[in-house]
Amino acid sequence: MSVARTIVCFNSGSSSLKYSVFVGMRPVLDGAVERLSAGEVTAALEDVLNRVEDAKLPLPDGIGHRFVHGGPRHFEPELVTDALLADLRACSAFAPLHMPAQLEVVEALSRKLPKTPQVLCFDTGFHRDLPAAARTLPLPLAVADPEGLRRFGFHGLSCEWMVQSLGAEALGRAVLAHLGSGSSLTAVRGGKSVDTTMGLTPSGGLMMGTRTGELDPGVLLYLGRQGRDFDGLEQLVNRESGMKGVSGKTGDMKALLELREHDGAARLAVEMFCYQARKAVGALAAALGGLESLVFTGGVGERAAPVRAEICTGLEHLGVELDAARNARSEAVISTGRVRVHVLKANEERMIAEGTERVLSRPPHSL
Repeated sequence: MSVARTIVCFNSGSSSLKYSVFVGMRPVLDGAVERLSAGEVTAALEDVLNRVEDAKLPLPDGIGHRFVHGGPRHFEPELVTDALLADLRACSAFAPLHMPAQLEVVEALSRKLPKTPQVLCFDTGFHRDLPAAARTLPLPLAVADPEGLRRFGFHGLSCEWMVQSLGAEALGRAVLAHLGSGSSLTAVRGGKSVDTTMGLTPSGGLMMGTRTGELDPGVLLYLGRQGRDFDGLEQLVNRESGMKGVSGKTGDMKALLELREHDGAARLAVEMFCYQARKAVGALAAALGGLESLVFTGGVGERAAPVRAEICTGLEHLGVELDAARNARSEAVISTGRVRVHVLKANEERMIAEGTERVLSRPPHSL
């Protein structure tokens, strides 16, 4: 008989904390704490646990986390231990925008609920078996191998949800586009990741809200020679660039779409984002040997109809054709052409809950 466990799932970003509560894998409560700053995590967690208590829900049997990066050794959902946390701290440079905040959440909950098991579900897991040609960095193996350097890929929990929801067979050769403040596209065949736009860190791939995406490494070498120190370059790459840097105002897509009619810099930022995404669809279609499905998810992918339209304009040669009215209404299927184009609400929290349930269901001696 299955146990109707209460599982609290946390999806923490660099400045936000989303949560969902599942009882017997049924969602019963969700919410978010936005604009967190350093030192506010413990108070935010207290607030979330108070909301769970106010909803007359029992204390959790387990806590699950989306964890952006598992480094070179951790891909499958895993029970939190001191050894695991030490390993993740040692490789937090792989995702400096996310991992320190996520580690802080896990450690604060360990102090608050020391007897409650916690499980980490890694966003890199979906891409662990990328083909060698797609995952290997063009560095000497003597440099890359000892450090565990490879293309990892991200938004894996979102990709899992898209494949699970729509079905691997129905998707066929598909490009999955998770577009939000962080954005990536993934090529999927048979439900498995074949290639993806992000690489070693979540800073690569598409231009994003505040992240550069792909950048000629010579740019950073040049800026370093001009006197920029490492911390300054990291700040530039992750927090001051992308659409925010180009527009000079914001990396928020909704705001940029409102500004672009009368603001040339905002218009350029949106145009660059859509152009890069369109180009990535074409490249990933080539990696797949054809395209049968295109899926949009994430905050921008789900809600920004003009962005979806601009990305798809120019992909007609691949069989991508949108129905303008369906796209404007963000219907589940928005295409009329040979390639089926879907809009799907992201549900990473469900994947966290399922991964946590699998770990908690293992025999006690294996935990």
